[in-house]
Amino acid sequence: MKAVQVIGYGDVDQLKVTDIPIPKPKEHEVLVQVKACAINNTEIWMREGAYGKGEKSGWRPEGVQFPRTPGSDITGKVVQVGSQVYETMLDKDVVLFPFTSSGEEGQEHIAGDMSFIGSEYDGGYAEYVVWQAELCFDMPLDDYTKSCVFSVSGMTAWHMVEQVKPKPGETVIVTGANGGVGSLNVQIVSNVFGADVIALVGDLKLEEHMKELGATHVLSYKSNKLEEEILSANGGPVDTVLDVVGDALFSTSLNVLKKGGKFCTSGSSGGQKTELDFRTLYLKHITMYGSVLGTREEFKRMLRAISDNKIKPVIDRTFPLEEAKEAQQYFKKSGKKGKIVLIP
Repeated sequence: MKAVQVIGYGDVDQLKVTDIPIPKPKEHEVLVQVKACAINNTEIWMREGAYGKGEKSGWRPEGVQFPRTPGSDITGKVVQVGSQVYETMLDKDVVLFPFTSSGEEGQEHIAGDMSFIGSEYDGGYAEYVVWQAELCFDMPLDDYTKSCVFSVSGMTAWHMVEQVKPKPGETVIVTGANGGVGSLNVQIVSNVFGADVIALVGDLKLEEHMKELGATHVLSYKSNKLEEEILSANGGPVDTVLDVVGDALFSTSLNVLKKGGKFCTSGSSGGQKTELDFRTLYLKHITMYGSVLGTREEFKRMLRAISDNKIKPVIDRTFPLEEAKEAQQYFKKSGKKGKIVLIP
């Protein structure tokens, strides 16, 4: 089969298109013919070794075993089942829950042995992938490309929102609102939880699109008066910030939070290190959350919301699998409107 593999830590020149054997499912696994695989920051950071603190690493501290096929947002058709899997799974269109762990229900995402498809296991930048049968769920939509964009970014967004628990009448700032996680945060906060959203984007040409997703206000993070504009739009401080940007908007986010406000981060595309005056936290009684991925039950709740059309896929463009290098380069450009998808 054709696959794109990462052969070592580094830039996109570490991505190689190659031919490798089709994997064989073990007794509790299935073989999935990959129909679509969306791109996430996670496989880029895995390639760059950005998860390590001083040392290069994947999700696990021992690092990635190369060569590795990346890709975690996967949809496809089950074409072969292991000896302990019911044959009724054959020909099912599935979306893959993206990691394994020994964590108890509700704690899966924080277990020490959490292992990620595309990092600790070979993933979806390929024509076929094997995965545990119990971690393959029915696709929420009848389109492979539209269904593949939710697994990692969708679950990350859903878990962020469930942690902060916004209520109708409250206001939530969503940074990076035009990106994969951000565009889903907007929809989940507004369409599922019923709170108001201030969406922060780079280009105000996206205003209409953001409002179609559910944003109440759309502001540009490039404004020299962003704090004033946020307070004016909301009529005062906001209740919560959902952030994927990091350093570039960190001080602004804390400054516009009300006393007792909540700040939740799941990414740092605008800088992974920042300065913090602890007085801002304790004098304003701010609660901070670190968030990544989520639980199986949250994944199921997200899939139901997608099936009910409360959350819709936002796709910027697709690339053929062979152009994974170009797709990852495009992914890192600012101003995208949604997800980037590879099609084998």
